[in-house]
Amino acid sequence: MKRLGSAAAVIGLTAAGTIAATGTASAASYNGACGSGYGVIDTKDVGTGTAYLTYSSSSGKNCVVTVSDTPGTTMLLDARVRLHRTNLDWADSEYDAGFFKYYAGPVYASAAGRCIDWGGNAGTDTWHVNYNVHCG
Repeated sequence: MKRLGSAAAVIGLTAAGTIAATGTASAASYNGACGSGYGVIDTKDVGTGTAYLTYSSSSGKNCVVTVSDTPGTTMLLDARVRLHRTNLDWADSEYDAGFFKYYAGPVYASAAGRCIDWGGNAGTDTWHVNYNVHCG
């Protein structure tokens, strides 16, 4: 299922988010947007941001959020997750893409006994995706 977020919704949700800076460069940190009980199990550099893959053992769901390295600057952000497929068509998958100031997502997938494809982008036109991973 395709889900497109709105900039207003993302801005409203950022009160729960945190962004940490390290040295002279900005670094994104997971903002808890997936909800209670989700812990980070993987990260991926996706341009000028980081995609976070989280998992909740109580719900059995994976969740992806892409956080900008430059909070407050509107840019293209994308978060996506799906059950693994061999095709590149994401039309019927969970994703949130648009021009946001802080983050894209959360998007969820139940993948018990299956592998997933997940990733996103931040400030680029190129998706950064891990395919056929986190099988369980």
